[in-house]
Amino acid sequence: MRIRRISHTIFALVLIGLGMIGLVKGTFGPGLEPVPASLPGRQVLAYLCDLVYLVCGVGLLLPRTAILAARVLFAFLLLWLILLRLPWLLVDPQVNTWWPAASTSVILAAAWVLYASLADDQDRQYLGFAVGENGVRVATILFGLGLIPLGLAHFLYLEATAPLVPAWLIWPVFWSYFTGASFIAAGMGVIFGVLPRLAAAFVTLQLFLLTFVVWTPRIIAGTMSDFQWNEFVVSILLTACAWLVANSYA
Repeated sequence: MRIRRISHTIFALVLIGLGMIGLVKGTFGPGLEPVPASLPGRQVLAYLCDLVYLVCGVGLLLPRTAILAARVLFAFLLLWLILLRLPWLLVDPQVNTWWPAASTSVILAAAWVLYASLADDQDRQYLGFAVGENGVRVATILFGLGLIPLGLAHFLYLEATAPLVPAWLIWPVFWSYFTGASFIAAGMGVIFGVLPRLAAAFVTLQLFLLTFVVWTPRIIAGTMSDFQWNEFVVSILLTACAWLVANSYA
């Protein structure tokens, strides 16, 4: 239970940080981009989404508001996936649409299992399908489905992935393929229930290592572009999400 509480706290702190970044920059927080420029009220929506991240993050840290924050975050991310990600993916299936859809799926899965773990009698009475064992199972399947495109990207965009491997590791192509295959294998394991807890734990460890092995040297060298900073922050978010999902098997 202590490990579960730690992952819950880390996830909440990451949300607070992302909300603050978005509000300061006046953009959608990492993990919510891209959003079509033609979307009506785009700027207002950006601030609203950042506030959801920030307020829900704070709410998750407070015992009296944790369940309400979990409900709001779950509903917000579910609507984001259904109303924005999936229609856009169906209309224009390319990397700029399926990659965000995969990321949103992973984030939603984490919010979902957190909501299920905090659910009270009212939630079980009216939303038993979402907070019971079946709901958690759907959430973990969603997590697994999100991992597969993340892994495929390592193969499809090798020319962008391999240069990110630190020189001291050598064999950049091998590590690109290895990490990509690991994401896919872990996703399949979670979906089909083949050592799912081990698969989710391995993904958590891999995301943690990728976050700091790939991006830390570039941060120290001062060579990070705005895009790479965003990827670094998203990687931290996905690590926190994977940790929450892994703990749902405990």
